[in-house]
Formats: sequence, C-alpha cells, structure tokens
Amino acid sequence: MKHLGTQTLETSRLILRKFTLDDAPAMHANWASDPEVTKFLTWPVHPNADVSRMVLESWVKAYDDPKDYQWAIELKEIGQPIGSIGVVGQNEQTEMLHIGYCIGQSWWHKGIMTEALQAVMNFLFDEVGANRLESRHDPRNPHSGAVMKKCGMKYEGTMRSADWNNQGLCDACCYAILKSDR
Repeated sequence: MKHLGTQTLETSRLILRKFTLDDAPAMHANWASDPEVTKFLTWPVHPNADVSRMVLESWVKAYDDPKDYQWAIELKEIGQPIGSIGVVGQNEQTEMLHIGYCIGQSWWHKGIMTEALQAVMNFLFDEVGANRLESRHDPRNPHSGAVMKKCGMKYEGTMRSADWNNQGLCDACCYAILKSDR
C-alpha cells in the first residue's frame, strides 16, 4: 500500500478532513457526550469538551504518520463536524484496512454515514491501494451493519464473544469488501 495519510475528501453533503483542536466543542456537543452514540463503541462518553480536546490532541499529533487515517465528518450545511471515521486497524501483508465510524444521533438514518464510508472506501482502494477493507459491529447495533451493506461490504460471519464495547463482552458481526468486488 502507498500510505498517504488523512487527505481531504468531499462529497455532495460532506467534507471529510483532518480534525483540529478547535473541533473539540463540536465533537463534544454533536456526538462524544451522547451515551446513545457511544453505547456500542469502545470509549466512554466525554464528560466535557476538555476530554474531547485531549483526544483531538493525540489525533492531531498522529497526522504526522502517513499510515494514520482519521477524518472529521463535516456537514457542509452547518460547517462543523458531526462524527468521525477512520482506519482503526491495519495489516500490511494482506493490504487490509479496518474502518471504524460514529456519528451524532441527530444525523442517524439520513444516509450521511453511508456517504462518508463510501468516500473513504474509494480513497483507500483507489489512492492508498488497499486490497481488503473490513469493519464489524455488535449485533445489537444492526444499523451499523446496514451502512456496511449499503457500501457493498459482504457479511462474513459473526465471531462469538470476540469483541468488547461499552456494553461489555459482545459478538462481532464481520463485513468486508475486496478491491476485486467493486
């Protein structure tokens, strides 16, 4: 793979871009403080914008690494981030990148995450040269799997008690798409 780091991507409704420290208040208000958003994630709600800022400090520093991919999902009509999407795991030998994402509850069921995931997938296949993109979700969060399906990922199975999130030990429904599947 030819790692390029987080590059700005644009869709009809979204700008996918690097986070800045100035995004901390929007991150906190729009998704990181909502227990419904973090319910099936591995990190707890942020009690205040200072915690969001600390997270963003580490993400901003990581942008120096060309293998780092962490996008703010900015909705053009409001000009602020409403969620995040990024590569949360990699395997160079198999040219695999694992994608994770979350979005504020106010923007659920509007096709926004599908639009963001598709843009990221196109970039990772076409520019970075990934062979396999994968993701997974807790079976109690089927809407996340629906996003994966809409983007052409295929269900590969459920690994029992193979993951952990804020609900505790959980199964993991696994999805993937190969470059040759497109």
